[in-house]
Amino acid sequence: MKLISWNVNGLRACVTKGFKERFQELDADIFCIQESKLQEGQIDLDLPGYYQYWNYAVKKGYSGTAIFTKQEPLSVRYGINIEEHDQEGRVITLEYPEFFMVTVYTPNSQNELARLPYRMQWEDDFLAYLKGLEKEKPVIFCGDLNVAHKEIDLKNPKTNRKNAGFTDEEREKFSKVLESGFIDTFRYFYPDQEGIYSWWSYRFKAREKNAGWRIDYFCVSESLKDKLEDAKIHTEIFGSDHCPVELDIRL
Repeated sequence: MKLISWNVNGLRACVTKGFKERFQELDADIFCIQESKLQEGQIDLDLPGYYQYWNYAVKKGYSGTAIFTKQEPLSVRYGINIEEHDQEGRVITLEYPEFFMVTVYTPNSQNELARLPYRMQWEDDFLAYLKGLEKEKPVIFCGDLNVAHKEIDLKNPKTNRKNAGFTDEEREKFSKVLESGFIDTFRYFYPDQEGIYSWWSYRFKAREKNAGWRIDYFCVSESLKDKLEDAKIHTEIFGSDHCPVELDIRL
């Protein structure tokens, strides 16, 4: 199976920059997006051969996720069953016979870490949600996790040490996810690969200079380790300030 995750940073804008062409070229079995930034009825996305599942934020033009899948799931869940967290359209879970597929758009801690306390609570609750699913069957989760885990995962670690996405607190929460039995699939295959990122600021010609961050992930339950085939980051694909990430897995 070929799985894709892409933070499109506004799907309507991304569609004008070749989203549908990239979607067809990638030809994923399951294609997850984050930051759709739209409400129901604001886009008519014709994707023949795919079932579509959308989770919209209450606030207009903000956040939002979607999953497009060739195989109809057994069930679909929106959010993580905690009202405080389920206003922003951040999580969709599809259940298949052998696994759960979860897409997530993790809250950003924002300038001056204004939302860091909320982010810490989110991290604990989301991990508890994943572990609850795992009691039933293995989990694959993907999306913009808004954290660069190690210094190797961003171009300028020293100057970003206390910035949103690279605080000690956020990095420790991601370490906890891995310690609880999940695998960061890109690092599983490429533990020492430097200079491969999934997000670049629109400012300062960051993408041109490859001054980026790896903040988009595919993580899987430890029990799926033997089924992993490859993980890719499509730095050649434009259309958003993020690029798509891929997981190839035998399921």
